[in-house]
Amino acid sequence: MERAHQYRHQHRSRNSSSSHSSSSSSSLNESSRSTPHNTNSTKFSRFNPNTRSNHGPNNTTGPRDGPEWKPRRGSGSSSNTHHQNLKTGAQADEVVVKDEDSSSFPILIGTCPFMCPEGERAQREQLRDLAVFERLHGNPRKTSPSLAVKKFCRTISTKHTQTSDVRPLPVLEDTLSYLLKLADSTDHPYEVVHDFIFDRTRSIRQDLSMQNIVNDKAIYMYEKMVKFHVVSHHKLRCCGSSANVSSVHYLNMEQLIKALTSLFELYDANRNANSIYENEAEFCSLYVLLHLDSRSQSTGESLSLWFRHVPRPIIKSEKMCFARSILRSFRMGNYKLFFCTIAAKASYLQYCIIESYINEVRALSLSCINNVGYKLHPYPLVHLSKLLMMKESDLEQFCNACGLETSTDEMGNKSLPTKQTTFCVPKGGFQSINFPGLEQFER
Repeated sequence: MERAHQYRHQHRSRNSSSSHSSSSSSSLNESSRSTPHNTNSTKFSRFNPNTRSNHGPNNTTGPRDGPEWKPRRGSGSSSNTHHQNLKTGAQADEVVVKDEDSSSFPILIGTCPFMCPEGERAQREQLRDLAVFERLHGNPRKTSPSLAVKKFCRTISTKHTQTSDVRPLPVLEDTLSYLLKLADSTDHPYEVVHDFIFDRTRSIRQDLSMQNIVNDKAIYMYEKMVKFHVVSHHKLRCCGSSANVSSVHYLNMEQLIKALTSLFELYDANRNANSIYENEAEFCSLYVLLHLDSRSQSTGESLSLWFRHVPRPIIKSEKMCFARSILRSFRMGNYKLFFCTIAAKASYLQYCIIESYINEVRALSLSCINNVGYKLHPYPLVHLSKLLMMKESDLEQFCNACGLETSTDEMGNKSLPTKQTTFCVPKGGFQSINFPGLEQFER
């Protein structure tokens, strides 16, 4: 989908040398401005603005220079800045267009009635290219229409794509529901489950992009796919620290950012006046939380630029106020506010992103307490456990992992002697420790 953006940037520069006079263009724009906005009319697409769909409500497209056309959230005014933002923030590979001028071809309307086209299904049976979830009775050379799901194709040509190989919106909706049900499967390690859904949801995004489907149903589907990547961000951390899992975690984050950026563009392309979508504030808060650590994987444009284009109702929403409070307390090292805010207001999706930073903040607070405490007055673990929001037994192990010794008095009360010079952050990272009050999130 994001590749289509890059194509439009190139196509626009070619069109700038066309022979249309500026006067006729100006009169067209004036005519557009004088026309009242109809909220039920066809909306303008960010994904293929050079063509207009006449094929019903599934495809909503329009001219790029129409009065309702708005820049991507956080994009610059110049085409160069816009192109750069797309490269750094959302350079997705859902569709790689190989045609010289795909705008000369009609918009694809998929006709495939199955989750996987028959031709691909037969070919993959011959090649034994079937995922474990697609094998009929475990046979690596046999599948069925109810099991096989279309794979993601990195390079695709819209000119030579058959409509029978592209799934229409209802089939894509059913396919996504089927895939997300597999996400809760316990028959296989989560890395295996994730690998399958990861690839097949990219294929769904590809089919949506090729057909230029940008309506409310597409928004709902993108929200589900973003949720999958956010939950996977948390679950993959619990799978271990092997190099393979680390690589999968990185790729998952990459697709999370791309899907989230496309979701924001869909929100903007379908927005009426100052209205916002029901879940928009929470998904915007996730984008903020992804910027907690400036050293982490690139998450596109800077927050300072991004915030300038966020609708005011979202800025004032409870979800966004939570995210901004977490961001502020994390960067200022205010660990007490950080923990209290999470315990009181975090949603499951927000927790999935924040969880990876909790032990980092705990270690920071432990270091501070160790350095500023009085040497003759050990810090009671019972008080420290409440401050760091963890069980006392977990806290003792946490202190030991950070190179700090604990002591026990005659009454059996445990404490942390301060001013120890052996504090260190474990090289292998921290073990996952439940956050009291949010145990329901640790699934």
